[in-house]
Amino acid sequence: MSNDYYETLGVGRNASDDEIKGAFRKLARQYHPDVNKEPTAEEKFKEINEAYGVLSDADKRARYDRFGKAGLGGAGGFHDYTSDFGDIFEDLFRGFGFSTGGGRSRRSPRRGRDLQMQISLTFEESVFGVEKEIEFQREETCSHCNGNGAEPGTSLVKCTTCNGQGEVRTVRQTFLGQMVQSSTCPTCNGRGETISSPCKTCRGSGLERKKVKKVVQIPAGVDAGTQIRLSGEGGPGENGGPNGSVYLILDVKPHKFFKRRENDILLNLDINVAQAVLGAEIEVPTIDGEEKLKIPAGTQSGKVFHLRNKGVPYVRRSGRGDQLVLVNVAIPSKLTKEQRELFEKLAESLGTTVKPQEKGFLDWLNEALGG
Repeated sequence: MSNDYYETLGVGRNASDDEIKGAFRKLARQYHPDVNKEPTAEEKFKEINEAYGVLSDADKRARYDRFGKAGLGGAGGFHDYTSDFGDIFEDLFRGFGFSTGGGRSRRSPRRGRDLQMQISLTFEESVFGVEKEIEFQREETCSHCNGNGAEPGTSLVKCTTCNGQGEVRTVRQTFLGQMVQSSTCPTCNGRGETISSPCKTCRGSGLERKKVKKVVQIPAGVDAGTQIRLSGEGGPGENGGPNGSVYLILDVKPHKFFKRRENDILLNLDINVAQAVLGAEIEVPTIDGEEKLKIPAGTQSGKVFHLRNKGVPYVRRSGRGDQLVLVNVAIPSKLTKEQRELFEKLAESLGTTVKPQEKGFLDWLNEALGG
């Protein structure tokens, strides 16, 4: 099996949650040790479990996509599955023809749906952090029927198709003898009860959609693609199960001058020929405001200056990155008569000798920015 989780499940890196779950179901059926007696089946099954345990969790998947297995810090594996793991194995064993106990698993607690939304930040907000009010829609337990789906004053009726079990069973004869196969009751969808008078508000679903407003604290130093989890703010759980979560995916708008490289801020700065030759003290824009920078005499185009602790704060530790100022010597395209005379005199004194450069532009740029 591959060391890459996506290759292990046979899906692309942009695979949806449903595609990942479907791939896992297929491979679990193929390599489950109770079904596959090959010597390597158990080891393959463990690797499939490990891959699914990471890729089915939005937070772990984001860390894995960004840092690989090193970003998981030992997390993941068989013990760390999402709440739908039991449902997958329920379906798995049903596919093998085994009964799952009269529908009890359908009535066991189930975690609610996770929600996802994108939050747009300015460059400054991503650097310093910000408090944001967000608004989203989620399903909540119907306030009119308290979630049972029946109009108040009416009651649920035991399903006559499955006799309240939530499952129907069929018996088929095989060369091994009779085999009982269970499937979800098509009449009550596994609830074991039917609704004679559906709730007028939720139409029998037990859920109603509502707008929710939340104030969220975005920490300093976040970057585009960072995910923030709001635990318990997603869809409601079933049968006493916990609510799902809301995942905020952060997007950062580009800045007019600044660019980000990890926790450093990059700035291209033009200076004139006189400042480069004679040296000068100039005001440089930073994310914190204007900062003085001394340009030594004889500064060449491409020189990089470091402004310590003027970069982006680290999210998980104290301190900040630096601001890297890449100096470009601007050549004037238009000159006054007096300026031209001065440059002509300077040209006479400097001569006409030229010197080829041994390094190309990209080599010079990588060297200037530290590789």
